[in-house]
Amino acid sequence: MNSQSIINVRYVETDQMGIVHHSNYPVWYEVARTEFIKKVGITYTDMEKLGLTVPLIELQCRYLSPAFYEDELIVEVNLVTATNVKLEFRYKIYRKGEEKPINTGMTMHAIVDHNMKPMNFKKQFPDIYNSFINAIEL
Repeated sequence: MNSQSIINVRYVETDQMGIVHHSNYPVWYEVARTEFIKKVGITYTDMEKLGLTVPLIELQCRYLSPAFYEDELIVEVNLVTATNVKLEFRYKIYRKGEEKPINTGMTMHAIVDHNMKPMNFKKQFPDIYNSFINAIEL
């Protein structure tokens, strides 16, 4: 499943030259990932109420071309791996109307309980696990 979110670059997200500061891209990944998870059929809040948390354990972010103040960006996210203990997402950010991404990235998330102890996602939450498996982009 491919999910897309729209980001309109705000002034606060830019540096003195009007270029988006590098720290904003992972924040936009989170916006897109949150929307993706809603499309899977659950929210982060609902997952956490069940005792299921997915902290970030790895982040990769590649800057290909700058984004600027007032750009309209499309953040595309795909789930590429879902195992009993981790989720891996891939991201591409495009300037609206352009075909080449300006940024690509990856996040990996552990699957743990509220005490940060690893849990067997498939065993403890089979329905949610299957929803994620069905959303994997091959």
